[in-house]
Amino acid sequence: MTSIIPVLLSKIVFNTPIKAVNKFLDTLINAKGYVKVLEGLQNTIVISVIGLVIGILIGTLIATVRVVPKYKVLPRVLNGICSVYVGFFRGTPMAVQLLLFYYVMLPLFGIPMSGLDVSILVFGLNSGAYISELMRAGIQSVDPGQMEAGRAVGLSFPVTMIKIVIPQAVKNILPTLGNEFIALIKETSVVSFVGAANLYTAFNMIGSNSYEFMVPFLVMALIYIVVIMLITLGIKIMERRLQKSDRRN
Repeated sequence: MTSIIPVLLSKIVFNTPIKAVNKFLDTLINAKGYVKVLEGLQNTIVISVIGLVIGILIGTLIATVRVVPKYKVLPRVLNGICSVYVGFFRGTPMAVQLLLFYYVMLPLFGIPMSGLDVSILVFGLNSGAYISELMRAGIQSVDPGQMEAGRAVGLSFPVTMIKIVIPQAVKNILPTLGNEFIALIKETSVVSFVGAANLYTAFNMIGSNSYEFMVPFLVMALIYIVVIMLITLGIKIMERRLQKSDRRN
């Protein structure tokens, strides 16, 4: 009896992972699960990249409004609107925002949008709220003399911001923007709430079909890690190039 137990344990330890891998590969290749994985990876990248671009545009606009002198009524009103916007998107979870837009706001206004389009929109709006604070800190980190120099040579406030101040602010907050991009990549796991395909839905489907979730979820985690490592490497390369341009100047 005692000799049987080690044999059974060895079979469980060594055979179970092999069977799980075989089931995963069979579903991934023979059942064409890789099609869903590629679609999920593509959607994950599309949502994150377009969301980041939208976020940078919105965040830069909001940050500019926040740093404009509040001598007149219009800047104060715009600043109040921006404060409400930032407070909402920073104060509610991404999943709640997706559900609110997909099931409440867009149907209320009669705007038909797919789950993927809603995900891109919400990720962009959410990212804009966070990037606005990053950009505001970046603008304030630029020497005020830069603005004064631009205005002294006859440039208007908007032109000075676009051509002189904002490029330097972006350079200052580049590592933090990279962190925001990484956060968007990881948060795409919640877009399944509105029916958008992503890596989670793809590997969850593979696990359901093979009745084995250990290997699919491990592979999913590995893909996320590889993507984020590539993003981190790209950010470091950009930082080095910017540092070289600073030394040449």
